[in-house]
Amino acid sequence: MSELKTRISDAVKAAMRAGEKTRLGTLRMMSAAIKQKEVDERRELSDADLLAILDKMVKQRRESLEQYEAAGRDELAAVEHAEIAIIAEFLPQPLSDSEIDALIDQAIADSGAESVRDMGKVMTQVKPQAQGRADMGAVSARVKARLS
Repeated sequence: MSELKTRISDAVKAAMRAGEKTRLGTLRMMSAAIKQKEVDERRELSDADLLAILDKMVKQRRESLEQYEAAGRDELAAVEHAEIAIIAEFLPQPLSDSEIDALIDQAIADSGAESVRDMGKVMTQVKPQAQGRADMGAVSARVKARLS
């Protein structure tokens, strides 16, 4: 079992003992998403796969949070915000802007990218290092701007 999966499992047990219903619900939702992916792919997931799942969950909650705030549904927005905080505990520290720029510069140099047509080559190198540590949409926009 991967280290991240073990940490999530231990957190579920701790939340059950402490009677933290909100935290427990979120942790169980994370476990269910992981199990579903394992069943679908019929294999044990690596930590990188788990980070991709958790990153996707955070992205979904951020989108929901924006919609709830725009609609004035503060109680639902608070739930989404709490879930984001719980999921983020299991993600690595986010990259700073300068670290993201350094990754992009290195990927451009390594791949020899010169135009926007080479964006796929750059993103292929950046994604494994930035997954779960940066908003990939924002990283993609930065790469596109740098190659334009």
